[in-house]
Amino acid sequence: MERVNVLRRIVPEMVELIERRYTILRNIYFAQPIGRRALSARVQMPERTVRNEIEVLREQALVYADSAGMRVTEAGQQTLAQLKDYVRELRGIAGLEKHLAQLLRLERVIVVPGDSDTDDTVKKEMARATAKYLTGVLKDGIVLAVTGGTTLAEVSRSFPPVQRRFNITVVPTRGGLGEDVEKQANTVAAALAHHLGASYRLLHVPDDVGEEALASLASEPKIQELLRLIKTAGIVLHGIGTAEDMARRRGIPDQQIEHLKQQGAVGEAFGYYFDRSGQIVYSSPSVGLRMEDLARVDIVIAVGGGRSKAEAALAVMSNQYQSVCITDEGAAAQMVALLSDGQPSVPGGDG
Repeated sequence: MERVNVLRRIVPEMVELIERRYTILRNIYFAQPIGRRALSARVQMPERTVRNEIEVLREQALVYADSAGMRVTEAGQQTLAQLKDYVRELRGIAGLEKHLAQLLRLERVIVVPGDSDTDDTVKKEMARATAKYLTGVLKDGIVLAVTGGTTLAEVSRSFPPVQRRFNITVVPTRGGLGEDVEKQANTVAAALAHHLGASYRLLHVPDDVGEEALASLASEPKIQELLRLIKTAGIVLHGIGTAEDMARRRGIPDQQIEHLKQQGAVGEAFGYYFDRSGQIVYSSPSVGLRMEDLARVDIVIAVGGGRSKAEAALAVMSNQYQSVCITDEGAAAQMVALLSDGQPSVPGGDG
């Protein structure tokens, strides 16, 4: 870190230059092939700036262009991987991870540089970080339970080819919502199992119907057997949603959504809606894993990023069931700021 501080004092413009080229190279990699104008819009930089930086990257054989657009070379991919670690050091990410883990009383916090609210590639980096961590903690014989959502769908697409097949079973935590198929927990579970060479079971129960209908479906022997399997999960991977967004995905009427807002709901997980202090203000009927079931799970991983989700993340993780949080710099910095202000509070924590 001392080396970075010296660089900042002597050549402060170098830090800005490195981060700019890292952002451009990362965006080309995730969007390739991509044209210069589209790239300029993605990175929110003037086209002249992008053109000048692309010329430098091309001279260094890090990118090339064909009729379809720009692409990252193999050397560019290696440089991008090396730059990621350097940017983490420049921004003090390791210190941020340690500080947030202490504040939240978590075993580990993993932070990727950037803010997914303003840069779509940050969500992809967060998904890759999740895939890498998950691959490292999976053990044969366990049950892995996963939720749905855009972030988890991205995780399911981010696994590199695995060196061996995992003798595990992947299951969804809950039934499906009336939304895009690719974002449903069943789809995420099946995709993860495919990448890991694992087996999977699907829960064909809608999660946005009335309590009577859910009770009737849950009484079916095959559903009961699957629910028992889900509740034996050794690892749970779940996303973090803002209360309003999740309420709309579940088809909750506008009047009820307004009531949730009045109750101060900011975050949602497993059908529970939490206010800023982490208190449950509403729970939706559902079939599958419930919040109290997490107490019996060995590793609970919460994944979510973007500064706009910081408050929701704190509300959800205030129950102390999570052991790992994977997020981005925007959300992490905002969580630290909120905790430093004393709101929301984390039971037993420093905030």
